[in-house]
Amino acid sequence: MYPVADMLTMIMNAQAVNKESVILPFSKMKFDIANVLKTSGYLAGVERKKRKAKKSEQELLFAILKYNEHGSAISGVKLISRPSRRMYIKASQIKPVRSGYGMSVISTPKGVMSSKEARKHKLGGEILFEIW
Repeated sequence: MYPVADMLTMIMNAQAVNKESVILPFSKMKFDIANVLKTSGYLAGVERKKRKAKKSEQELLFAILKYNEHGSAISGVKLISRPSRRMYIKASQIKPVRSGYGMSVISTPKGVMSSKEARKHKLGGEILFEIW
């Protein structure tokens, strides 16, 4: 099980049936990825909420989906790094995704950021996925 892949699959499935939002289990990594997607225009909003279960509290991540006149804001996603095969990239090796229409999400020593930010700050790291 790969939580990042599960998160992206849940978002893509929710957009396929035109849902307004999707509820995800919370983790700091997913929250950072969702914030990067929000600033890049792929999600409309991200919220961190707590829900009471029987005897405990659960933290959840609410991702508000974004749509445009052609349909969903996200056309496709390609996972690059997996638990069985981690892929790392130097800052000089970061290339545009889909001729600049997409972006890749990279986990750097300074946190999770888009490929444009990583190139600007001259940071490399683990390339998680590409989105367009």
